[in-house]
Amino acid sequence: MDLWQLHIFVAVVENKSFSKASEAINLSQPTVSNHIKELEDYFQCRLLDRLGKSTEPTKAGKILYQYSKELLALRDQTKSAMYDFLGRTKGDLFIGGSTIPSGYIIPRLIGPFSKQFPDICLELTAGDTLQIVQEIKRGKIEIGIVGAKINDTQINQEKLVADEMKLIIPSNHKWAKRTFIDCSKLFEEAFIAREKGSGTWQSILKSMQTAGFNSKNLKTYVTMGNTVSVIQGILNHVGISILSTIAVQDDIDKGRLKALSVKDLDLNRFFYLTTSKKRTLSPICKKFIEFAKSAL
Repeated sequence: MDLWQLHIFVAVVENKSFSKASEAINLSQPTVSNHIKELEDYFQCRLLDRLGKSTEPTKAGKILYQYSKELLALRDQTKSAMYDFLGRTKGDLFIGGSTIPSGYIIPRLIGPFSKQFPDICLELTAGDTLQIVQEIKRGKIEIGIVGAKINDTQINQEKLVADEMKLIIPSNHKWAKRTFIDCSKLFEEAFIAREKGSGTWQSILKSMQTAGFNSKNLKTYVTMGNTVSVIQGILNHVGISILSTIAVQDDIDKGRLKALSVKDLDLNRFFYLTTSKKRTLSPICKKFIEFAKSAL
């Protein structure tokens, strides 16, 4: 058994297929199959079951997968630490971001960070807050920036940057000349909702509940899965919604949208640096965190 075989095994488990794993790691399928067979011979047990078109780990395979992820993460941390000691910061960093961070905050950090550390390869995964947290727990990404506080004993979070949310309406809306609106008025208009895993949506619902309003009475006939879709929905008069001003600043500057404060609602929030409590941060990850805190 060696780390390369464990790397191949993890690829098969995560891709649920020998053929897809071979494409992902650029090996022939017979080579992948041979390495898996050698692992099974080494442990003298079956590690993977082929169930139709899908490949799933056996109980023994699940145990090996868990420890393989930890060993491979330790390998990467070791390489990073050695390169760092030798004054050659080099390696990979897998970052995750919920909608606003992945679209508007992290890209602003990646450019100058890459100039300062040209030998670090960055990979950005986008998803809603809950998806990013799950990927951190699984070890697929090392650090995330998300828009909601998570109650999870396996997760560390610290505030990174403040965000102000406002009611966003088309520039020709009947409220366009106003600077604020009473929260009760929101229930009179078609309102675009976000998916349940959205940090923005969770913040909106929590603010309404705190202010004594029942969010179930909103006319949420349409739910959209990302901020870009919501913005387009507002521009095309599908409804109005509450969004981060970071995401709509360009449309506001160009006069296409208007942003109104909502009376009685606390729509200020933070984006959080999010990591796993169970994993030691790599030197590269620590450098990115230090850079992000100084840049934002």
